[in-house]
Amino acid sequence: MRNIVVIDAPSNLGLRPPAPGTVPGCYKLAGALREQGIVRRLGAFEGGVVVPPRYDRGDWKEGDGVFNAAAIAAYTPRLADRIERHVRAGDFPLVLGGDCSIQLGASLALRRIGRYGIAAIDGSADFRHTGNSPSVGAAGGEELAIATGRGQADLSDIEGLRPYIRDEDVRLFGIRDGDEDLAELAELRIPTVPVGEIREGGAADVAGAVLRTLEAPVTDGFWVHLDADVLDPEVMPAVDAPDPGGLLPAELTSLLRVLVRSERCVGLNVTIYDPDLDPEGTAGALLADIVVAAFTQD
Repeated sequence: MRNIVVIDAPSNLGLRPPAPGTVPGCYKLAGALREQGIVRRLGAFEGGVVVPPRYDRGDWKEGDGVFNAAAIAAYTPRLADRIERHVRAGDFPLVLGGDCSIQLGASLALRRIGRYGIAAIDGSADFRHTGNSPSVGAAGGEELAIATGRGQADLSDIEGLRPYIRDEDVRLFGIRDGDEDLAELAELRIPTVPVGEIREGGAADVAGAVLRTLEAPVTDGFWVHLDADVLDPEVMPAVDAPDPGGLLPAELTSLLRVLVRSERCVGLNVTIYDPDLDPEGTAGALLADIVVAAFTQD
């Protein structure tokens, strides 16, 4: 059994402000899950905190590319350094975000080591780029496009390693049925399993079938990216884009359990949950329970 090492990555650099003069509250995710005892319950080790730069969009305006790009470009290699060290040591990093742009730290770390895939469990593809949208700006909605080499070079080609993940090594779970990115993903032959297919086929069985393709020897392993907005807003309203039609807790637990227990899975990051939108802490408690159950319960 590998040592689970919890690393805090409390970056909110990739999200738009929820209101003028405010900043996204997802930087509090790690602290909230720690309050739920996630480290103790997993028997995990401390991996420390990778402190992000200050959230400051300055005079950014639409059409300027990704906001906070310089800060994200500086933060990503630092987070990658921490993740890389633990992956090389044979640990299992559990990275608590943060917004989805922290996935770039994991992707860069693994690209330095070899060829890795990603299993993204997300309510949306986060595949916005200049080829399909005029409103590029928030890296937290663009990180998969960036990781696969699309987008501005200061983010997609850090250390000259573009792409961090090849299209054929991406697997997507939990996108809402009818998502506008499904057609493009199909054209690119990126395997995508929306909510309806997961529900019809059974989460564990679907995950197992896809897992067999991720475990192919062509890659050195894979990373799991978990965005809390994959859950239905009836149970997880504390996200920036609570779209209806998401997974239920039991479905997500079954899906996540199959993936993280694979010997080829090298780490997991958790993103987007915003404690500011969860004053009673019930959604945070649920998210912690799901992650813990994926590792500890049969």
